[in-house]
Amino acid sequence: MVKEIDNPIIAHKLAQLRNKKTPSKDFRALVQEISMLMMYEVGREFKSDEVTIETPLTSCRVKILHEENFVIVPILRAGLAMAEGVSKVLPAASIGHIGLYRDEKTFQPVEYYSKMPPNLRGKILIVTDPMLATGGSSSAALQMLKDKGAEKIIFMCIVAAPQGIEKISSEHPDIPIYAAAIDDGLNENCYILPGLGDAGDRIFGTI
Repeated sequence: MVKEIDNPIIAHKLAQLRNKKTPSKDFRALVQEISMLMMYEVGREFKSDEVTIETPLTSCRVKILHEENFVIVPILRAGLAMAEGVSKVLPAASIGHIGLYRDEKTFQPVEYYSKMPPNLRGKILIVTDPMLATGGSSSAALQMLKDKGAEKIIFMCIVAAPQGIEKISSEHPDIPIYAAAIDDGLNENCYILPGLGDAGDRIFGTI
């Protein structure tokens, strides 16, 4: 399942994010804000439980989420800013990290860092990465999480190329993809068009 979130507020902030004149501190804040807003749509996936609470006047039945059942997993490094936004919505969620690099000889993604909660079974993992380009690294990261015991995963990105969507959808049809925008495609260097540029460099000011 692929969901392009059509929301005027997100579109407005995405326009600022795309602008090459947007400075790093504003870019970072916009990534966090867009991620928070996306969570309202992503949250439709979540199942809540009914419990009874006491208000100042009476008792009533309410719906709650068990935030401790969520794990936010940014793909390093650009996914960190999105994870910050998601964690503002689910502050009690655990945060794992996964880092990949592409081997220069084999061109295959290699895991260089991983730190997760001890047991991922029964947890809902929200994987964040602002850019879904070819989908190679993202798909590899999702498989690595499955290999670690993850059973329920949601993938969140800000902009996605059709090629990346096709890659994840074919290799992980069980994982829903949420994007603020589905862009036109990739250029000869596999950058998303119109895209955002290099999200990691723009977030951390390393351009």
